[in-house]
Amino acid sequence: MKNMSNNLKFALVVLMLCAAFVSQAVTKIYRGNSTYTSDILYSWDGKYLYRGNSTYSADILYTWDGKYLYRGRSSYSSDILYTWDGRYLYQGRSSYSSDIIASWDGRYLYQGRSSYSSDIVATVTGKHVYRGRSTYTSDILYTISGHVPIPLLIVL
Repeated sequence: MKNMSNNLKFALVVLMLCAAFVSQAVTKIYRGNSTYTSDILYSWDGKYLYRGNSTYSADILYTWDGKYLYRGRSSYSSDILYTWDGRYLYQGRSSYSSDIIASWDGRYLYQGRSSYSSDIVATVTGKHVYRGRSTYTSDILYTISGHVPIPLLIVL
């Protein structure tokens, strides 16, 4: 019985350490093809997008809950800027096709509801976001150190 209690304590400590490590993981979004600290444009902690290399509440630009993108640190329905359904980004709290501002097909971001190659505004591959349909190093807009939801990349 004592051995089981020690194992349970050990498991709880390990889980708490893992949770602390995961909660402190912050993704950085860099300007162009850079990973220099001086080129950090945004920081993402899984819920908030911050200005620069910050995680201070005063620097929160957006709040993300998986469906809605809110202004600043808010989660009030009156502060919803965009709605995401996995493919389309809508203006405000809408789901009307007339309010689609961007489309996503798994690789390309399109302007509006389009899927025409002429309407591609960005290409997302791995850790880079490129201008238009390009994958040339000279067209890298952002370098990302981890995962960032597509709606946030669209509004940047």
